[in-house]
Amino acid sequence: MGWLKSLYHWTLLQAEKPRALGLLFAVSFAESSFFPIPPDTLLAPIVLARRAWWWLAATICTFGSVLGGIFGYLIGKFAFNALGMPLLAFLGKEDSLQAFEQTFNAYGWQLIFLAGFTPVPYKVFTIASGAFDVALMVFIVASVISRGSRFFLVAGIISILGPIAKPLIEKYFGWFTLLVGLVIVVGALAFTALH
Repeated sequence: MGWLKSLYHWTLLQAEKPRALGLLFAVSFAESSFFPIPPDTLLAPIVLARRAWWWLAATICTFGSVLGGIFGYLIGKFAFNALGMPLLAFLGKEDSLQAFEQTFNAYGWQLIFLAGFTPVPYKVFTIASGAFDVALMVFIVASVISRGSRFFLVAGIISILGPIAKPLIEKYFGWFTLLVGLVIVVGALAFTALH
């Protein structure tokens, strides 16, 4: 997968260019439906370069990701056999679809939230949500909250800690976001059960 590594390094180089925020939107949009590189790889260097803009970069990243998620949802809803399955096969994620179908019936919006917050391939969940007729508003609300939480967390940490944050996030981000996401889902479930 040398092409993937080259694409990753190209994405990092783009953070230094004047059009970085526009590219951040495009990468965020594409990653939610078909692009293999997470937008965090571009978000982090942009925030390091312009720390006062952390909130703007996180907002753009969130907006692009949610719109891209809706596009992935529409692929799943209206073009699953023609586009969705071949795309998932190309990304090596077709097996993830069966796992999604089995667990979504049990966990619903919590699964979409967790997928949007953690480093799991969100595009699988966007396409599958459309294919399995998840309510669009439930999908959008879960996406806005989870993707926004993730990107604002990354941008905020990098803004506060500066250059020392990047290696820490690259090394431990997956575990940290999984833990925070689980705590939020468990808290929401507990709140729902008590009320």
